[in-house]
Amino acid sequence: MEKINQRKDHPLKNFVITLCIAFSGALLFSFIKTPIPWLLGSMTAVLIGSRFGKIHLFWPKFIREIGLIIVGYSIGLSFTRGAVLQILVKLPSIVVMTTSLILLCAGIAFVVSKLTGVDYPTVLIGSIPGGLSQMIIFAEDMEGIDITTVTFLQVARVIMIIFIVPFLAFSPFFNNGQAISANNVITHSMQSADPLFPNIILFASICIAFAIIGKKLRSPAPFLVGPILGTAIISLSGLHGSALPTSVLDLSQFMIGGYIGLLLKPEKLQHKAKIISLALLSGIVMIGCSVGLSMILIHLDPVTPSTSLLSLAPGGMDQVGILAHEIHADLAMVTGYQLFRLFFIYFVVPPVLRYLFTKVVRKTAKSA
Repeated sequence: MEKINQRKDHPLKNFVITLCIAFSGALLFSFIKTPIPWLLGSMTAVLIGSRFGKIHLFWPKFIREIGLIIVGYSIGLSFTRGAVLQILVKLPSIVVMTTSLILLCAGIAFVVSKLTGVDYPTVLIGSIPGGLSQMIIFAEDMEGIDITTVTFLQVARVIMIIFIVPFLAFSPFFNNGQAISANNVITHSMQSADPLFPNIILFASICIAFAIIGKKLRSPAPFLVGPILGTAIISLSGLHGSALPTSVLDLSQFMIGGYIGLLLKPEKLQHKAKIISLALLSGIVMIGCSVGLSMILIHLDPVTPSTSLLSLAPGGMDQVGILAHEIHADLAMVTGYQLFRLFFIYFVVPPVLRYLFTKVVRKTAKSA
């Protein structure tokens, strides 16, 4: 008990230690030249440190939120008028591909549930791609759902995707040397040499305001979606923002990575071996399905392999956005796919699942 109180009484000390661990990991990954090292390195170091260290590691949530605002601004810059028109033209394929990915994930969850003996509703909620926070909240509202298992499956999926997708995206097959998007307007806007000040002050104020408004309205991922929408609106109105320096983008990755590294807590799981194997199996198959769908998308639309892969990657939009920026994929198209899936998962999937689960419960009760 004394040890627990001691941990709680020194949040600043614990944060400084966590910061040093995360920074060491980021430096190491930068030295060995892995993809997005400031995200992967900080996340890996904190994840390992939290499992084997005796000190309770701590990472303030507001730091991660600042990192998301920075990423949201960078993504929002890609929404030029030409990019928005391109997304609207491709909306039918976005709808079809998003629905197909979610249905495939539902099928994977069914197979994994049969193989492991874990109830299907728990596995299904834990397997829905891209809606970590929403699915956890939804699981809390449903009776009979193992929230710990859902949380672990969702976080494990995100971490697996953060590790695997970057290496796929940087591989010769997907990053085929045509790193520059077909949309020259987007590329120009992201690489503009306009001075950062004073426009950045206006953009920063708008991003923060939209993030706060989004949080008040309980919108999905407000600290990411809010800045994206705010920046996009200003950009479409004719005022152009400047691309951030690489050092600032690296810092945003670092701020997000340290937080993600503390999310996964295997010690709270029951039946660890079964759940961990379930998470690995479903994550790998899910990534395989997204790769397969990306191959189909390449033939349907004139997009580069890297843009296709990241558009359908079943991960968090912040991590995918960072990666798309790193390899110069069509950032607006990737964000269009990811945003549509995010809102689809937040506003369409929960009511459908609630209806289906309620119907199954009633049917079971009648049979009994």
